Amino acid sequence: MPNSWSLHVHVSFQVGIFYEEAYAALSAPPLSQHFDKTWVSHVQLKAAQFYADACYRYSLDLHEKEEIAEEIARLKIGMSALADAKKAAKGVAAQLLDSVNKLESNMKTNLERAMKENDRVYLMRVPAAGSLGALPAASLVKPTSLAEVLDASKERLFSSLVPDGSMKALSKYTEMVDNIIRMQAEKLQQASEITRVRLKEMDLPDSILSLEGNIALPLDLKEDVEAVQISGGPAGLDSELQQLRDLRRVNQELLVQTEELLQKEANEDAQFRTQFGSRWTRPQSSTLTKNIQDRLNLFAANIKKAADSDSLIERGVKENYPLMSILDKRPIESALPSISRPIMSLDGNEDAIVGALKQSLRQLESLGAQRAGLEDMLKEMKRKDDILPKLMAGVGSHDDLFKKEIAKYDSICAEIGDNIVAQEQLLLQIQAQNEQFAAVFNIEDYKAARERCYKQIAAAVAKYREIKKNINEGLNFYVTLQEAIGKIKQQCSDFIMTRNIQCREMIEDVQRKLAGFNFSSSSHSSMQRNASVPPDQSSPSPPPHAQAPYAAPPGGDSRPGYSQPEPRPAYSQPYPPSYGAPPQQPPYGAPHPGQYQQPPHQPPPGHDYGQPAYPGWRGPYYNAHQPQPQQPGPYPQPPYNAPGAYPPHQSNYYRPQ
Repeated sequence: MPNSWSLHVHVSFQVGIFYEEAYAALSAPPLSQHFDKTWVSHVQLKAAQFYADACYRYSLDLHEKEEIAEEIARLKIGMSALADAKKAAKGVAAQLLDSVNKLESNMKTNLERAMKENDRVYLMRVPAAGSLGALPAASLVKPTSLAEVLDASKERLFSSLVPDGSMKALSKYTEMVDNIIRMQAEKLQQASEITRVRLKEMDLPDSILSLEGNIALPLDLKEDVEAVQISGGPAGLDSELQQLRDLRRVNQELLVQTEELLQKEANEDAQFRTQFGSRWTRPQSSTLTKNIQDRLNLFAANIKKAADSDSLIERGVKENYPLMSILDKRPIESALPSISRPIMSLDGNEDAIVGALKQSLRQLESLGAQRAGLEDMLKEMKRKDDILPKLMAGVGSHDDLFKKEIAKYDSICAEIGDNIVAQEQLLLQIQAQNEQFAAVFNIEDYKAARERCYKQIAAAVAKYREIKKNINEGLNFYVTLQEAIGKIKQQCSDFIMTRNIQCREMIEDVQRKLAGFNFSSSSHSSMQRNASVPPDQSSPSPPPHAQAPYAAPPGGDSRPGYSQPEPRPAYSQPYPPSYGAPPQQPPYGAPHPGQYQQPPHQPPPGHDYGQPAYPGWRGPYYNAHQPQPQQPGPYPQPPYNAPGAYPPHQSNYYRPQ
C-alpha cells in the first residue's frame, strides 16, 4: 500500500472511531438532555463518513493488488454505513451532505467496475463482511486526561508580577548604575583624546616611522595624487596635447575641403557664364553662398584663436612640468624626505634613544587597549546586574541594598583611575624622550622639508587639474567644431548637386533654342530646293527625334546627362565627416565648350528648370521677394540660408581675447 493511502486509511478510521465515541456520549444522559438532535445527527454522519472513506481508500489499494473480492466487500460495507447514517440524519448541513454524496458516488463507480471485472475475468467469491478483519487505525496525538490539564499544583502563579514599590526601587538603582558607567566612559574617552592630541603635537609615531622608511601622506592629499595618477599624470599630457593638434588639423582640412567644393562650383559657374554670355541668367554662386562663406570664415577665425590657446596650454605644460613631475613618482611617498641619522655621533646613543621612545609608545598603546577592555567590562557587569529577586525578598532597606550592590563597581572604577594616572606619567616621559630624539635627529629641519614637499605636491595637483581642464575644454571645442563643419560641408555638397542639375537643365534649354533656330533656317532652304524635284525622287529626312540625344544612355531618362537623385534627410541630422579624404567630385556631366550638338527636344509639360532661362524670366526658387506657391518637384530644395547649430558654446579659455 502506498504511504499516502496507508496513512489516509489509518487516520480516517481513527477519526471515525473518535466520532463514534462522541456519538455514543451524546446519545446517553446527561449530554443527551443538553444537545440538540441536529448535533447528534451531524456527529453520527461524520462517523459514517470517515469510516466509509477508510474503506474507500483501502479498496483502492486492494484494486492495485488485484484482490477484487475483498475490494467489493469493503466498498459494500462502506456504502451500507453511509446509507444507514443518511437515513437517520436530519437537519444536517448541506455541505456535509454534498461531501457524503460525492464519496458515495465514487464508491458506487468503483464497485460497479470491480463487480464487472470479477464477473468477466477473476470469478472470485466475495467474502462476507464478518469474515474481514478490522481496518488499521492510528492516532496522531497522545490523549491527556482532564485532571492533568487542570492540575495547578506545579504552577507558580503571579511569579512575574512585580510590586509597585519594588519597581520604583529597581528604577532608582538602574539610574545609579547608569550614572557610574557614563562617568567612567567619559573619563576613558577623554584620556584617549588627550593621548591622540599630545602624540600629534609631538609628531609621533610619524617621526619614528619616517626614520624606519615608513612614510605616509595625509589622507586627503594622497587621494588627490592617486586621482591624478589614474588619469595619466603629467607624463600623459603629451598624448592629450597631440590629440589637440590632431583634432585641429582635422578641422582645418575639413574646412579647406569645404571651401574647395564651393570654389570649384563657382569656377564652373563662371566658365559657363563666359561661354553663354547673356543667355546664362541664373544667379551667381557668390550671391547664393554668402551666408555659408561667412560661417566658414567664422570657423576659420575660431580655429586660429583656438590654435593660440593651444600654444598657451603647451607652454604652460612645458613651464610647469618640473613642478608637476613629482606626481609621476610611484609610490608618491618616495618623493617625501626622510629622517636620516647624524653623520657624526658624539656618544653613539642614537639607537638607545630610539629604542627607549619606541618602548614608551608600546606601553602607551597597551594602556589604550586596557581602557577599551575596562569599558567592555563595565557594560558586561551592567548587563548581568539583576537585583530584582533581592528587592522582591524585601530584606532590609533599599538604601543599604543599593550601597552593597554599587560597591561591586568600585574595583573597575579604581582600575580606570590608575590607568589614567599611568597614562599621564607615561606621556610626560614620552615628551622628554621625544625632545632628546628631535635634538639628535634634527627633527625640526625634517618637518620643514616635509611641509615644503606637501605644499609642492598640493601645488602640482592644482596646476595639473588646471591644465587638464583647459585640455578637456579644447578637446570638446574641436569635437563640436568638427560636427558643425561637417554639417556645413554636407549642405555645400547638396547645394553643389542641385546647382549641377540646374546647370544641365539650363544648357539643354539654351541648346534647344539654338538648335530650333538652325532647324527652322535649314527647313526653309530645303523646301525651296525640293520645289523643282519630283515627289518620288525626294528622299525623306529623318525626324528630329530620330537622332540619339547627347550623352543619353540607352533607355534612359528623356533629360540627358543626369539621373534623379535620391531624397536626402533633413539637414539638421549630423553627417560623419571624412577626415583626410579627397574632395568629393561633383557629378557635373556637362560637355566642354564647342562640343554641344544637341538636337531639338521638347520639355515635358509644366517642366520647371528652377533657374532663369532667358532675361526677364523669374523662377519660383530664386524669386524670394515675391511669395510663390510651393511647387512639387522631383528634387529637394536645400536651405542655403538655413542657420546652423554653430557656433557652439565656447569656454572662457577659448573665448576670443
